[in-house]
Amino acid sequence: MVCFGKQPPRVMSLPPLSPSRRRRRGSHTPPAAAPRSDYGSLMKLSSPAFGNGEAIPSRFTCDGADVSPALSITDLPDGTACLALVMDDPDAPMGTWDHWVAYDIPVATAIPEGVRSLGTAGRNSWRRPGYGGPCPPFGEHRYFFRVYALDRPLGLPPGASKKQVLEALAGHVLAEAALLGRYTRR
Repeated sequence: MVCFGKQPPRVMSLPPLSPSRRRRRGSHTPPAAAPRSDYGSLMKLSSPAFGNGEAIPSRFTCDGADVSPALSITDLPDGTACLALVMDDPDAPMGTWDHWVAYDIPVATAIPEGVRSLGTAGRNSWRRPGYGGPCPPFGEHRYFFRVYALDRPLGLPPGASKKQVLEALAGHVLAEAALLGRYTRR
């Protein structure tokens, strides 16, 4: 409908916030979202066990030894004080399932396979600390490994949930990188 004598309302678009302003305002990545690329860093996360988007070998699942895969982190930004790591499965039937939560991890470019102690252990969806490998009840599931470079330690007590970790890291992320693995039980 057109109203004569009235101009349509003007819509103003504002330029996006700079990465440094986003950090101060406390934004963070939702659990199952793709990694953010607006932090101004080229940090990358990879594994010698599988490529991005490829199948996770059964050794790292409930059908095998259920040990964590080795991870490699490159191009950490200057000023990184520590790391946080989250692995989750957004395809779980009851909602996103958290397989691994760790924080206040000393700065490192490699996380060894089967690591038992990694910074401060958070609580996974089994309500246990440490790594719990893929174990989908049916079909192929996606598993996102995310590493966050932080400007300060979070200082949370051991056993914090993924939600608590993501809330605490808001405003302190210098860079984020992700690795996607897939698994189907045979």
